[in-house]
This record gives sequence, C-alpha cells and structure tokens, in this order.
Amino acid sequence: MQRDPDTVGLSMPAEWAPHAATWLAWPAAADLWQDNLEAAQASFTGLCRAIADTGEGRAPAERLRVLVTDASARAAAGRALAGLGAELVDVPYGDIWLRDTAPLFVRDAAGARAAVRFRFNGWGGKYVLPHDAEVAERVAARSGYPVHAADFVLEGGSVELDGEGTCLTTRQCLMNPNRNPGLGQAALEELLGEWLGARRVLWLDTGLANDHTDGHVDTLARFVAPGLVVCMRPSGDDDPNRDALLAIAADLERMTDAAGRSLRVVTVPSPGRVLDADGRVMPASYVNFYIANRTVVVPTYARPHDEQVVRELAPLFPGRRTVGVPAAAILTGGGAFHCITQQEPR
Repeated sequence: MQRDPDTVGLSMPAEWAPHAATWLAWPAAADLWQDNLEAAQASFTGLCRAIADTGEGRAPAERLRVLVTDASARAAAGRALAGLGAELVDVPYGDIWLRDTAPLFVRDAAGARAAVRFRFNGWGGKYVLPHDAEVAERVAARSGYPVHAADFVLEGGSVELDGEGTCLTTRQCLMNPNRNPGLGQAALEELLGEWLGARRVLWLDTGLANDHTDGHVDTLARFVAPGLVVCMRPSGDDDPNRDALLAIAADLERMTDAAGRSLRVVTVPSPGRVLDADGRVMPASYVNFYIANRTVVVPTYARPHDEQVVRELAPLFPGRRTVGVPAAAILTGGGAFHCITQQEPR
C-alpha cells in the first residue's frame, strides 16, 4: 500500500496530553431520546461542568465547543452551560456520539495540529442518521486546522492510543465486514500506522453484550499512561460480560507495547448486570471515562460499585481530580461519556 506523503508522520496524542478544547454535541433529538431527553441533558451538563472544573472561581480548564442544531437547541444549551465559557457551534448532526462522528485530532511530523476525517457508515449501517456522515468534515473545517481525508471507515471509539505508538482495538469491530470488507488485519494495521501513528496494534477479540458498536475498545480497556492499561473485572455471578472481561484482562497481561514494555494491567469492578426499561442488558462500562485537563469524568449508573470505582481509578491519575457523574440516561442511547467527547490537543 502506497502512503500519501501528506500523512507521513501523523500521530494522535494520548488523551491525557493537554487539551485546547473538548468537542461535544447537545442532546436535542426528542425522537431519539424520548422520555430520557431531559435526564440526558442533565447528565451532559454534569459532564461539561466536570470538564470545565470552574469551582472556587477557577477559569475553565479547557474550552467546551458544543455543537447545536438550531435556535432552540442553542438557547437550551446556553442556559444549561452558562458560566462555563462554552462556545456553541452551529453544525447539524444526527446524534451526540462525537467520539465516532467527529474527526480525530492529530499532530504532523513537525508537531503541528491537524484533523483527520474518516468515513462513517452508522456503525456498520445499524444507525444511519441525517448529517452524521458529514459531521467530521464540518467540525474539521470549523477547527481551523489542516484537514486530511482517510478513505476507510473508522470510529474513534474503536481505537485507543497511548501517544507513543501503541494502539488497542478489537477484531469484532475493525475486522467486521460491515465496516471495511476486504481489508484484513495487516492492511488495517498499516492504515492505523499511516493515519494515527500506530507502530504496534494490540488486538482484543469481542466487546460487551448488546453493544451496537460491535465491540468498541473504549468500553473495554483504556490506556491511562504509557504501558498502563485499566480494564474491568466481573461483578457477581450474573455479570453478563463475565467471560469477555476475564478474557480481555488475560489477553492484556500477555501483551507488549510499541516500546517493548509488558503492559501493566489494573482492573476495576464492572457495573454488572444493568438493564433497560424492557429488561435488556445494556453495555454499561466504567472505563468509558473521559480524561480532561484537570479532571477524569467517570460514568456512574446508580450501581453498588460506583463510588468504589471512582476511588480505585483516582490513584491512576495523579494531578487530576477523579469525578463520578451519573450517566444512566446517556447509556440509554448506547454509550457514555467517552463516546460523546472528542479532545482537541493544545
């Protein structure tokens, strides 16, 4: 495969590197969120307040760049986010999952920032909403950075980068024929190297039960520092993901990163069996946290392990405050806080 000379040297910084901004999109689609819309907006607001971290008169820790669809959404978001210095950006979108629909922000060989937009096909054609396929292009244009277009399907939640050349992903998602049929593992690894700077790709197998993303890695395992990964251990004999979680931890223990280090693996409890209003298992995950400049925002689900997980994660993030924010309403849409954020490096 011949590389585009414009992409030589591109790499995606780790999430814990300093941010200039966090991109989000205001939950506004009543037809999608239905009875959960108001609660989802409250959870979104809690996330934004934790990211901005403006308590005790502090200036916002980073800019919130929040997409809005119309005047009504702009007014509602403006009221909810008052005092946080949020920038409301008029960009149409289907729903709020910017980890997957927005561009990924990278640096080039000289260290300058750029935006990469990938093709988006509604998570393998399952949820095709108006405007979502164009969000990456529109946000990239509004960012003001040079824009590179990658001609293959990739969602940001399907890859986890350590900033030093290591990428975690899953076969269930990246090698799914509903994304890039005909691309095998070697070709995908080459593309991840070209566009995100991955020199070593570590493959997990399958993800959480009923995850419509086909196993996004950001609900399974996350880098918190070079060589250090956090994943979940099962909670209770009825944990619907018991076998998958045990396999993930065991696989990670055997892996080495791009620098040749054996991964250090830390586990926290999973939320266990979380059900929706119809009694179906939901893909709840504590590792779908977001690493902001001053805080780490952990999704909680009114489960017995909520506070324990926040305490166990805190020592992994020296210099940051680890905060639990209710995310059950966001989960009704299929994900949590990492799924609805996209960091822009400083």
